[in-house]
Amino acid sequence: MPDTPSAWTTMVERNAIVRFVDINLRGAGQVIFQNNPLTGLFFLAAIAWGAISDDQIAIAYGALTALVIATITAMLLDVDHSSLRQGLFGFNGVLVGAAVPTSFSVDPAMWLILVIGAAVSTIVMLAVSNVMKTWGVPALTFPFVLTTWFLVLAAYSFGHLSIASMGPPELPHPVGELAGGPQPAPLPLLEAWLKGPAQVFLINNAVSGVLVVLGLLVNSAWAVLFALIGSAVALALSLGLGASLADVTAGLYGFSPVLTAVGLGCVFYEPSWRVALFALLGTMFTVIVQGAMDAAIAPFGIPTFTAPFVFVTWLFLLPKAKLQPHPHAPIKDGVLTRTPPGPAEGA
Repeated sequence: MPDTPSAWTTMVERNAIVRFVDINLRGAGQVIFQNNPLTGLFFLAAIAWGAISDDQIAIAYGALTALVIATITAMLLDVDHSSLRQGLFGFNGVLVGAAVPTSFSVDPAMWLILVIGAAVSTIVMLAVSNVMKTWGVPALTFPFVLTTWFLVLAAYSFGHLSIASMGPPELPHPVGELAGGPQPAPLPLLEAWLKGPAQVFLINNAVSGVLVVLGLLVNSAWAVLFALIGSAVALALSLGLGASLADVTAGLYGFSPVLTAVGLGCVFYEPSWRVALFALLGTMFTVIVQGAMDAAIAPFGIPTFTAPFVFVTWLFLLPKAKLQPHPHAPIKDGVLTRTPPGPAEGA
């Protein structure tokens, strides 16, 4: 089954403006490995819904602005045409554009660093891809993580950059709400489960999570399955280990495991029982790495973003485990060049 309607494909090939829109929509979809413009539209809708619901419309504007800037930067740099057409230089920009308004007060200085960060994310994508292709693994969202870490840390040196959502640097401290305390009711648990996919885009909204899941369903049933399982595993394990209930119910332990589960479960390997167990182990370890990195970087006053997903996925790809590689997802020059179909598409 083709990933886009034939009419849309025809318009893309014939019209440069439609083609530019298609590239950007695919860039949004590639945040969770989906090379599909309709999936990207669902993801952008999820960001917009969450931003408007939380009265932070700048997040939606920022994500869209950064997506376009990152894509244009790639065009100006004359990057690989195939990778560009698949949106592989836009997804880190989307995340930078969502993270900056989330982290900073909205003012002219914030928009300035958002534009700079969006453009730089493409440069960093090229740089990291060139390094990682030596080992045959993709850059993933590390360009977003590295770029945004620098942007957030810079705020502690510049008086006109005002951090809104992060507290000052502090030493790690024990979690106040342990597993022995009151547990959340079923409805908050359901919301937390759905917030896991939404928090990939830094959105704390269950409806946005549903939109993300629908976007995945458009392109890959396997991706939906592993995303929902990844979020559920993260929720259960973080509660079982006694993580902060506020963080758990906000989905903050779910987004990196969602990415790990999808990546290992159906993108880089052919889905099977062995692969499912391998992805399950990686997903559980991502929860542990999330907690470890939360403690490790607290003294720096920056969030982990998707770093736990990046490091765990690299660790699970680098051993070259004897699992069947996904035939539809080869890695070329350190970037993922295609995304896998769902079960109905012959995966």
